[in-house]
Amino acid sequence: MREELIEKIEQLKRKKNAIILAHNYQRPEVQDIAEFIGDSLELARKAMATSADIIIFCGVDFMAETAAIMNPDKKIVIPDVGAICPMAQQLPAEDLLAAKREHPDAEVVLYVNTLAESKAIADCICTSANAQEIVNAMDTPTVLFGPDRNLAYHAQKTTTKTIIPVPEHGLCPSHHQIVLNDLITAKRAHPDAKVIVHPECIPAVQDSADYIASTSGMVKICKEAEAVDELLIGTEIGLLHRLEKEAPEKRFYPISTTAVCPQMKMHTLENIEAALENEKPEVVVPSETARKARKAIERMLEISH
Repeated sequence: MREELIEKIEQLKRKKNAIILAHNYQRPEVQDIAEFIGDSLELARKAMATSADIIIFCGVDFMAETAAIMNPDKKIVIPDVGAICPMAQQLPAEDLLAAKREHPDAEVVLYVNTLAESKAIADCICTSANAQEIVNAMDTPTVLFGPDRNLAYHAQKTTTKTIIPVPEHGLCPSHHQIVLNDLITAKRAHPDAKVIVHPECIPAVQDSADYIASTSGMVKICKEAEAVDELLIGTEIGLLHRLEKEAPEKRFYPISTTAVCPQMKMHTLENIEAALENEKPEVVVPSETARKARKAIERMLEISH
């Protein structure tokens, strides 16, 4: 049954000149049928580079919105509209405007994990891979940064600028629940393992890690780290499927087995097939919102080569 469904998906992709882009946290079977797997920045770049007419975007809402913003001539389809990032919901446009009124001289750097309406107000976008670089490239001594306080903590380590988190306690629920006790327990079970975590993790976990990186940065480090046979992984557990495929000679253990993003798991082979067949639900961003947000995204892409 699964083989028949996969073959139907492949036929539809060829027929409609469509590709599937999947985030590193997707279900294993979704990763396995995607043309490209990556983190937020990589997926944004890949969406811009493809000659496909239809992009089936297997990620959460803000990612598909970003692809739509950067590709007005392509049809962006998200298989399940319920794939809504809880972090992105924490910074509506009105809250960001209120923060700007309080700090009129500060530039606004927003994590890509934000809604299009908020991106349209930003001076620049960043990802977990380039947050430190982007903050340092801003022209003002004070930077409003949202919505992830933990990523703001990571960015603050390499800058003398004052970073003000907006909202004050924004977070990713899946990463925030990876606590120091989880890491201590995992390290006790695997004392020789190196620790690599995502910058959405809490400061105490970041400070105890050997490496801090975006999901694709994690893949690179895990593949290239010499004399490292075991690694403890501090991020959403979907990444382990890719790590095990691309570095089968190494052993990977999740710091927390409960670090699961339910929204990332909403895309299935069945709703991907339906999305290809019906070419919907299509992701559409209002033109003026898209125009303003595109400027902030393009500034990021210019800074981060």
